[in-house]
Parts: sequence; C-alpha cells; structure tokens
Amino acid sequence: MEVTNTIGRRKTAVARIYMKKGSGEITINKRDYKEYFPLGTLQYVVTQPLQMLDLMGQYDIKVNLDGGGMSGQAEALRLAIARAICELYPDYRPTLKAKGLLRRDPRMVERKKPGQPKARKRFQFSKR
Repeated sequence: MEVTNTIGRRKTAVARIYMKKGSGEITINKRDYKEYFPLGTLQYVVTQPLQMLDLMGQYDIKVNLDGGGMSGQAEALRLAIARAICELYPDYRPTLKAKGLLRRDPRMVERKKPGQPKARKRFQFSKR
C-alpha cells in the first residue's frame, strides 16, 4: 500500500500528512477532523481539495498539526492535501492551481519594534 507524505504551512502552523487509499477517515493528532475543527467553515476548508475533485471517501489521511491557530492550521492542512493529490494525480494540478489551492500564503505577523507598543502603532505624540 502506497503512502504519500506531504507538508503544508500557513502563518506559524505546520501540517504533515500521510495519505493512503482507504475509507475516507481524516485523523488530526489522533482525533477526528470534525472534532478537531468544530466550525463548519474550517471543515469545508480542510475538505475543499477532496470535494472539488470528487475524491471524498477514497483516502485515509493521518495528520500531525503543530503551531498556529485554528484557521492557520486548517489552511496549512488544505495545502498539504492539495500537494498530496498532485503527487498522486499530476493531471489534477491545473485544476487545483486555478483555484489557488497550491499557493503557499506567505502572510506572516509583523514583528513588534522596540520603542513602540505594537508593530506599527506609535505612542501618542506630545508637542509640549
């Protein structure tokens, strides 16, 4: 049985997945994905590449998720699943690419600067 191993990142979240033929179980950190992501929008984000290509219920996906918040983790997992599908089915690549599922979102939190309360915010200026 062939296992496909890929990685996806978003903000500070990292998703490492192991995808193989099976009954369609998605297990995240030894929990079901519906339990891990209780919001329907995040469940949709996770399954988006599978639903788009009618592959739901055909692959078992075991996921190690680390870092970041809920939405960052969901989008990192979406990227990892899309990359795994590209490895298995190279002819699906243009479809996934057109929908923007293979693009690694580079936006990160800007660092806090010294002498300021936040990254861009300044302390109130006083002339006198």
